[in-house]
Amino acid sequence: MSPLYMFLALFPLLALGVPIAFSLAAVAVVFSFFLWGPGALNILVSATWGTMNNFVIIAIPLFIFMAYILQKTNVVVDLYDTFHKWSGALRGGLAIATILVGAILGAVSGVVAAGVIGLGLIGLPQMLRHGYHRRGALTSVLGGGTLGQLIPPSTNMILYGVVTGVSIGGLFAGGISAGVLLASLYIIYVLIRGLIDPNFAPPLPPDERANWMEKFVSLKSIILPALLIIIVLGSILLGIASPTEAAAFGAAGALMVGLIKRRLTWNIVYSSSYETLSVTAMVGWMMIGAGAFGSVFSGLGGNALVADFAMNMPGGPNMVFLVAAAFVFLMGMFLEPGAVIFLAVPIIAPILVSLGFDPLWIGLVINVILQSAYISPPFGFSLFYLKGCAPPNIDIIEIYKASAPLLCLQAVCVAIIFIYPDSVLWLPKYIFNL
Repeated sequence: MSPLYMFLALFPLLALGVPIAFSLAAVAVVFSFFLWGPGALNILVSATWGTMNNFVIIAIPLFIFMAYILQKTNVVVDLYDTFHKWSGALRGGLAIATILVGAILGAVSGVVAAGVIGLGLIGLPQMLRHGYHRRGALTSVLGGGTLGQLIPPSTNMILYGVVTGVSIGGLFAGGISAGVLLASLYIIYVLIRGLIDPNFAPPLPPDERANWMEKFVSLKSIILPALLIIIVLGSILLGIASPTEAAAFGAAGALMVGLIKRRLTWNIVYSSSYETLSVTAMVGWMMIGAGAFGSVFSGLGGNALVADFAMNMPGGPNMVFLVAAAFVFLMGMFLEPGAVIFLAVPIIAPILVSLGFDPLWIGLVINVILQSAYISPPFGFSLFYLKGCAPPNIDIIEIYKASAPLLCLQAVCVAIIFIYPDSVLWLPKYIFNL
């Protein structure tokens, strides 16, 4: 029963507001000390060293730095302006532009905060000014902004690859398919709601629509971000560079984009570096805490206990998958997605693989489910990111309600991936023969 007690001991610490990284580490230290003695603490040191001594992890701060540079040099504004001009005549065009810009932001940054805050500051006021249904506008920002968790380069996919050993390139390739599928579902939802209710997402008035000359001129603003995406992702998918090497090029490329656009300042570089350090330190401590917790949990027979329970569950492999998916979703409602990867994935991924599920497919499904962690009440990070940049008259309850359609659409996405695995595996198979 000791493994169960470890999980039970976590909840009081989390309820007291202790950061998840230190909660995990504290439980691991206490249990190892009292069950195995002082010498067992060496196990935690070894687990920490093994977790952190990984070259791939260097990609995380580099991609985060790239995201902050692109955000602070107003690349987001340029992208939104372009899609705004091309989609303005379409019913729901601004909402669709918001979703598409979110997808592109995901492809150039992989940081959800940058996407949600950027779209919340730029797209939300535009939609509200043009008479969009308020909850629909909030839904579009939440949906588009969180695509960065799924569309590569995704920091969560890098963490998943580090934890499980699954090919990060394969995850990135599958993430493109999954991200396009999910973005398409969001856009279809906007179009259908716009047809059912003309006041939900009206088109721009004729006098505010861009002419063809303005549309084509606006395309020049997306050339540099597009080149950055193609080079960074293309080098990984074609095997030219590792994720870490591509991340280094992406960070340097973001600086070059800022210089070419004459928007890069020392203040932007300093603030981006400082915020990158803060986020990276949080991820690093979380990896240390989760690595220590996982080592003690496994040493107490926790993994074997969970595996034995899963193998004897009625309903076969499909029922085990549904229970695992529900478990990941429920954990995501209360914990940061990175913490869920470190805490839950080492337990459930090997069980699903032993039941015959494809390791890469498991990783893609879990990452789709984890995206819902950003928008699921009560503690979804994107909900609070949006509240921080939304007008004061929009309260958190309204944002909670705006997330409901997205959670339903993500359930549809998981169902499609479950029924048709090749919907996300075709690109990894084509590129890597996985």
